[in-house]
Amino acid sequence: MQQNKYDDPVFFTEYSKMPRSVYGLHAAGEWSAFKAHLPELNNKTVLDLGCGYGWHCQHAADQGASSVTGIDLSTKMLEKARQLNIAKNVVYQHSSIETFIAEAASFDLIISSLALHYVQDLDAVFEKAAQLLVPQGELYYSVEHPIFTARAQQDWIYSHEKQPLYWPVDHYFVEGQRETRFLGTPVVKYHRTLETHVMALLKAGFEITALIEPLPSDEMIEKMGWQDERRRPMMLIIKAKKKS
Repeated sequence: MQQNKYDDPVFFTEYSKMPRSVYGLHAAGEWSAFKAHLPELNNKTVLDLGCGYGWHCQHAADQGASSVTGIDLSTKMLEKARQLNIAKNVVYQHSSIETFIAEAASFDLIISSLALHYVQDLDAVFEKAAQLLVPQGELYYSVEHPIFTARAQQDWIYSHEKQPLYWPVDHYFVEGQRETRFLGTPVVKYHRTLETHVMALLKAGFEITALIEPLPSDEMIEKMGWQDERRRPMMLIIKAKKKS
């Protein structure tokens, strides 16, 4: 299944209002943690799976990557990426993550930001990533945390006064499709346990080099009113290296 909500005009308009859409990576709660664990990018060939507005592609170019390829299924996303990011060594391609084709061992680093929880067959993505990476190449990605995706509701339990009481976790071990709502629209995501992420990477020939449950900085929590983000993990970041 290749879902493309982002080319829906209403959905895209709402997405364009989000802080990370308006202000870029500095308004993304996980960026400080993601950035801190990025490998050296100078003279590296980089692939971004589900590049969206192209913020990560631009960062890679700014850090000296020799070439950057960003792919996305949404033509609206790619149009915006080309408008915002004009580095000459960045190329954007219209493709789904599942069907993207490139020569074997043609990338030093593959990154993906909050895209892989929309992909049904994660094993196939990891196997393809291993094929596309050079020996010792790295895969570095973020997804919504399994604690966040376990329930389709993806929301707090509230008091009568509409205050968040707690974040419920249920059906954690029942993996698979979740139809939830994002920006007021039904969206299909795929829930996987933390074990599944790790074991799928190992099966594809990777070794785990970092596992991060990012928390926004104190400054961002205060500025954005994200105090409740301290109460449960929303995102998961994993860094893995292809074995020789």
